[in-house]
Amino acid sequence: MSKAILKFIRLSPIKARLVAREVQGMNAELALASLDFMPNKGAKIISKVIASAVANGGFEPEEVVISSCRVDRGPVLKRFRPRARGSASGIRKPTSHVFVEVTKAAKKED
Repeated sequence: MSKAILKFIRLSPIKARLVAREVQGMNAELALASLDFMPNKGAKIISKVIASAVANGGFEPEEVVISSCRVDRGPVLKRFRPRARGSASGIRKPTSHVFVEVTKAAKKED
């Protein structure tokens, strides 16, 4: 088992979780191939974290399975935008933390 963590990504955790749920339990090679064709910003980020987790264990992508792909909420950057009559409204820029864990796949007996 090996893992990789990527913290303080400028991406909403809600948007990143949509991608993380898709790849959970998949073969790493298949997950990396499917993430290449997803249009989401989170797909590219999660793809890099999966590749890092595979490399951290010294495995090849075809021999591991993504056992856990979790996206947690990070701190929120708070900004202000000027509005009418001298007032201001807030802007929230969420960040997220991505955790990926891969384990060696059980070999299929033929």
